[in-house]
Amino acid sequence: MRSSTTRRAWWHQTIRTAAVLAIAVVAAAAHAGTYNQTLSIGDDAPRWDKLPGTDGKTHSLDDLKESPVVVVVFTCNSCPYAVDAEDRLVKLQADFADRGVSVVAINVNKVEEDLMPAMQQRAKEKKFEFAYLHDATQQIARAYGAIYTPDFYVINKARQVIYIGAMDDSPDGRNANKHYVRDAITAALASKPAPQAETPAIGCRVRYERTRRSRRIISPANEPAARQ
Repeated sequence: MRSSTTRRAWWHQTIRTAAVLAIAVVAAAAHAGTYNQTLSIGDDAPRWDKLPGTDGKTHSLDDLKESPVVVVVFTCNSCPYAVDAEDRLVKLQADFADRGVSVVAINVNKVEEDLMPAMQQRAKEKKFEFAYLHDATQQIARAYGAIYTPDFYVINKARQVIYIGAMDDSPDGRNANKHYVRDAITAALASKPAPQAETPAIGCRVRYERTRRSRRIISPANEPAARQ
């Protein structure tokens, strides 16, 4: 009798454990977006704080409290796709400047052509009127789940992400028919959801540094530690 009771208890515990694991998997899947494995539409926008800009100042998301919409783009100098987006980005900022929309470009690559001196030169050449920031820690790009450059995020007044992905449906800007970022900005200004909330970003991979695992040497049990 005890054996039967034990088996039933074990079976019920197994079912409960499986159910908990299934809920956890579903919750994890629900948190990530369709193409972005970190953020979902409606998530709070990760905040950056005191990132250096090409203007010699430091910048934070909290500096933009008066902006009804913030457009974040992870970009760089070294990717041809990102370079192709620069003129469109300049025009985007100019077209929505009188509506109070803020555009923030963030570069996290650490090769020489993507460091601050080269960024400042590019900003001067292209006459960027938006913030162009560098994050040497790369943490802000990881927080957003950015994989490619350029990768766009439109953030509404409540500082929730309403759009993730490409600027439009043309990687080089020619013959674009769908203007995802512009449409998302217009929707956000009207307190509406983006007509298309997520698209795959197309570009070069963000040059994340690999994190090295530290190796721990464990002495055999009961062996006295060596004196230094």
